[in-house]
Amino acid sequence: MTAYEELRLLPWSGPDGKPCFLSTDEPDGHLSRVADNVEAIQLGMAAELLERATDVFADEDVALEQLRPVASDLTRALRDVLRVAVSRGQRLQIPDGVALDGDEDGPRLPAAAFG
Repeated sequence: MTAYEELRLLPWSGPDGKPCFLSTDEPDGHLSRVADNVEAIQLGMAAELLERATDVFADEDVALEQLRPVASDLTRALRDVLRVAVSRGQRLQIPDGVALDGDEDGPRLPAAAFG
């Protein structure tokens, strides 16, 4: 079974707030490309929001009324980015020889490898 024979978590919710999934064996199909574009937009908006939030939080005189909308926007962006990460993680193909969680024989990277 290939990664694309499973359901893909889409970067939007249904009208009732529940997750939406795509079942396709065409990773380059129209709806897959739409989802890819939405993910790219969400990630770009999150990056812009992070810059704005950094500026707001750096201001020692910022009022509570200014913090609430930023916190709300950050929460929404974090939810979107987490959904993108989960969706992309589910679509990763695990190469032969790479250990899954709990497998002590798999390759290990030192913490310094992550910056």
